[in-house]
Amino acid sequence: MQIERHIEAQALLPLLKRFWAVSAAKLRLIDAEYDPSRGSPVFTANGKYTTRGWTEWTQGFQYGAWLLQFDATDEVEWIERGRGLILEHMAPHLTHTGVHDHGFNNVSTYGNLLRLMNEGRIPEVPWERRMYVLALKCSAAVQASRWTPLRDGSGFIYSFNGPHSLFADTIRSLRVLALGHRLGHVLMAENDTPVSLLERLVAHARTTAAYSVYYGKGRDAYDVRGRVAHESIFNINDGRYRCPNSQQGFSPFTTWTRGLAWVMLGFAEQLEFLETCRDEDLVLLGGREDVAGTLLEAAYSTCDFYLANTAADGVPYWDTGAPELHRLGDWRTRPAEPFNDWEPVDSSAAAIAAQGLLRLGRYLRKTDRNARRADAYLRAGLALVRTLIEPPYLALAPDHQGLLLHSVYHRPNGWDFVPAGRQVPCGESSMWGDYHLREAALLAQRLAEGKPYLTFWGPSA
Repeated sequence: MQIERHIEAQALLPLLKRFWAVSAAKLRLIDAEYDPSRGSPVFTANGKYTTRGWTEWTQGFQYGAWLLQFDATDEVEWIERGRGLILEHMAPHLTHTGVHDHGFNNVSTYGNLLRLMNEGRIPEVPWERRMYVLALKCSAAVQASRWTPLRDGSGFIYSFNGPHSLFADTIRSLRVLALGHRLGHVLMAENDTPVSLLERLVAHARTTAAYSVYYGKGRDAYDVRGRVAHESIFNINDGRYRCPNSQQGFSPFTTWTRGLAWVMLGFAEQLEFLETCRDEDLVLLGGREDVAGTLLEAAYSTCDFYLANTAADGVPYWDTGAPELHRLGDWRTRPAEPFNDWEPVDSSAAAIAAQGLLRLGRYLRKTDRNARRADAYLRAGLALVRTLIEPPYLALAPDHQGLLLHSVYHRPNGWDFVPAGRQVPCGESSMWGDYHLREAALLAQRLAEGKPYLTFWGPSA
């Protein structure tokens, strides 16, 4: 990625004003046209949202988007409609024992509602606060109970594939464990044994850093620093690591860029969260310096790899080892080409990565760790947001239900819509891409306007 030297957040404000107007039209269009009896909307085909039965991991993004729209605009219709949809539809996600997506579904909805109340943006209603708190406590405990112990005493939250499977993207779902811990909750296990949600959060983050992220040294001497494996496989009989794997990427030995982006954002956000934890709570987990050091090295490595392995405008292709990528020549020196004939780009990865870069840059600046790196990450994040809130990525066509164009879902399974006359998927949107672009845009807007910094927990009540 080619990073601009002088980009400032304030320069994005005119584009952000148009962005939120486009976003509002898309939310109204989906609300009017989409039939919820079909299941949660996942991605668009020919401009209309459709579903895909796999796991119900996108409904929280659908309804959480209404809350972000309110947050950005202060227009009451969005909070009223969004809150009603959440109360009507989201309860089953709180106790869903079969998925690792609690941080996606429930922090995007109940978590945003609690944050807005903590910020004083919506009225303080005691029964509502108690409901949001209880919802997040339940969700955190269910997420934490999906636990595979490892032979070294650590472990991880296992994916819907089963106890042998660690997904890289679960690092961003750790947000719900963080909220549960902040709210004073624990998981109660066999024989009334209390299990610390913070301990599980740190253990999962360490395991992800150790096995999902490559560092080009030691175990990874044969590989490239910052590369990410989507899935890591363990032998659950003896708790040993076995091999990398990939579900949505090209191979275990290439990097699926949306998985890379989840890791970038997840580690950056958890570094921010650790700043709010007490030293005494981290002592038995290795201490603040050790825990933060592990997370910071994973964040550095993955963000640096992303910047080195995207097109010049920061938008990545779907996998860094995609088999036909070589046909595009020196693709790193040019802006991404969403209408090429060989490999699709994934703008949803860019939206997630943009927020990761902004958060890591701001964390480094706040903690006085590395000013040069901080500025580079911040500028890269801002430039990426600006790219995504303009055509050809912003969906301006009034009949297209999506917001962020050129997102892909599952290339190996062939689930993505290929328009007539095209060779690869393009021109479509995803519910997670739309949501994360809104989230990144809201973060950039708050930075530009000098408003309170956006965190998933908000200020203390």
